[in-house]
Amino acid sequence: MNTHRRTGGEGARGFLAPGRVLVLLLLAATLVFVFQNTDETEIRLLVPVVTIPLWVALLIPGVIGLLSGMYLVRRR
Repeated sequence: MNTHRRTGGEGARGFLAPGRVLVLLLLAATLVFVFQNTDETEIRLLVPVVTIPLWVALLIPGVIGLLSGMYLVRRR
């Protein structure tokens, strides 16, 4: 009978799993992107002109695309 219990992760190796490293790299790249694109930009939404930071203007369609993709994948 095996009495060994597994604890979550294996020390430092469990913390530096490839998925976590990828998430940390994506987070760092996102922060660099945001801080490099803080200039205001004007966007026309049908009639009104809205002035927002460039990173927000790029984030909005990205989130819409992400949600659309999640919806389509979930439907299948």
